[in-house]
Amino acid sequence: MNIRSPVLALLLTLSGACAWAQTAAPAAVPAGEPAAELPAPGKEPDKLPVQELTGQILYQFLLAEIAGQRGQYQLAASALLDLANSTRDPRIARRAADVAFHSRQYDVALDAVRLWLSLEPESQPARQMQSSLLLSSGRIDELGASLARELAMAVPNAGEVLMRLSRAFARYPDKQAVHRLFNQLTQPYPELAEARFVRAQAELAIGDTNRARSEIDQALVLRPNWDVAALFKAELLPRGSAQLDFLKGWLGANPEAQDVRLAYARILVSEKYYEEARVEFRRLLAANPDSPEMLYAVGILSLQVNDSTEAEQQLKRYVEIGRGDVNPARFYLGQIAEQAKRPDEAIGWYDQVAAGEHATQARVRAAQVLLRQNKLDEARARLAAARGTSPDDSRLVVAEAQLLRDVGRHADAYAFLTKILEARPDDPDVLYETALAAEKLGYLDVMERHLQRLIALKPESPQGYNALGYSFADRNMRLDEAAQLIDRAVTLAPDDAAILDSKGWVLFRQGQLPAALEYLRRAFAKVPDGEIAAHLGEVLWASGRRDEALAVWREAAKAHPTNEVLTATIKRFVP
Repeated sequence: MNIRSPVLALLLTLSGACAWAQTAAPAAVPAGEPAAELPAPGKEPDKLPVQELTGQILYQFLLAEIAGQRGQYQLAASALLDLANSTRDPRIARRAADVAFHSRQYDVALDAVRLWLSLEPESQPARQMQSSLLLSSGRIDELGASLARELAMAVPNAGEVLMRLSRAFARYPDKQAVHRLFNQLTQPYPELAEARFVRAQAELAIGDTNRARSEIDQALVLRPNWDVAALFKAELLPRGSAQLDFLKGWLGANPEAQDVRLAYARILVSEKYYEEARVEFRRLLAANPDSPEMLYAVGILSLQVNDSTEAEQQLKRYVEIGRGDVNPARFYLGQIAEQAKRPDEAIGWYDQVAAGEHATQARVRAAQVLLRQNKLDEARARLAAARGTSPDDSRLVVAEAQLLRDVGRHADAYAFLTKILEARPDDPDVLYETALAAEKLGYLDVMERHLQRLIALKPESPQGYNALGYSFADRNMRLDEAAQLIDRAVTLAPDDAAILDSKGWVLFRQGQLPAALEYLRRAFAKVPDGEIAAHLGEVLWASGRRDEALAVWREAAKAHPTNEVLTATIKRFVP
């Protein structure tokens, strides 16, 4: 009985359903190597050999199938390659190559791929597998010769082929081999911008930034308006002004290049040129009016430059479109409404912040808005409800204690925190807040005990050292111990304004006025806070510089009219 190729095709398709060649083979492709892409199962070549399915053919095919199922890949690949040579069937050659490739029998796989290519010279999957095998085997010269022939055949599309090859080999671990390969491939094409580009990529991969810059410059000479090359050149330049100068100049000649403009705008943001970045994002938004990314960027940058009107407009539009995470935008809209003294609207936006990093902060801000409306009980109830869904979030506990302190109910704040601390005795944030509440009531032993516990729990955190040291310094007691504690805090956080303020204050208590002034000026320059201003002014006054002290207090009082420490300090010195 003679069975022609359609039955053989069916047998091959059914055996492909087992997929043992792909799924059972060990360690399919070494990490970083380009993977071979094979035709989908069932897709047959246009021309197939017409041949009988003899007993010998069936026996060899089943032998290979069973061997593969049992993990005997060497026998499977050998049997399939023998069968492919005898039948001249490209499907069997392809299967032989696949089995050998995935079981890392590279020599057998190369023989099978060569046979496959002789039967299907135009097969791109076969050529791709051959390239992978030659590269894996370190046969760079042979691979280069093979790919060079393909490039010669691909003219005038050689540039596109080079770019595709560069992407295919981008993750191959031997960068020196890839560098040598692309130097060889690009030799005939010095006037092709893509050739210069892939050379630049290969140079960068081996760490030669200077040669990479030289090659990309040549690419831009050959193709000045190529946005991909412009972006790559920008990556090679030192961060900051060099990148900005280049991209600004290039965009002047190519104003419609949106990808480059987006990169330029992002670098402006990273360099804190917020107004300039907003101009660029506005141009991008004009070209893409429904782009969530552009709407959000313009909104946030408008906030950054204190243009709340445009910020509100763009962020509302972003929320209306509803693509992406809209929770941050809702939070910022709440802030805008709060600043504009629209409290009900602000609370409405805060209530819509459903998740994410701003969720807790939104609950806290809503409670603070309610407090300003003299709705303390409602504010506390909201925070209590939030704690029910986020029981471990200490920020909610701290916020409620702060509400009580803000209305002068220090005893209630202390009682509330003490109760929470009983359930969470080692919570650092609750320990710290309870210590501060105890200090307000004059329970100095309780304060010290809690802060010592905090230091024991978090010895690498400056918070406990600074709070305890400042408390001693502020009361003009145990100054040597206070100095040691604050010095430890300075070591852990040398640029923290509050800690620098503590250091200046303890030096003042020790009578070291010039050193105290130095630290307090540094602290005030970082954060012009009311309490720091009070300390700075007092040290200036004690140093005989009363006009300067008055000027500091006067300006600080305008910015912080309700600061208790500042107000009390001014009253002590100014009749």
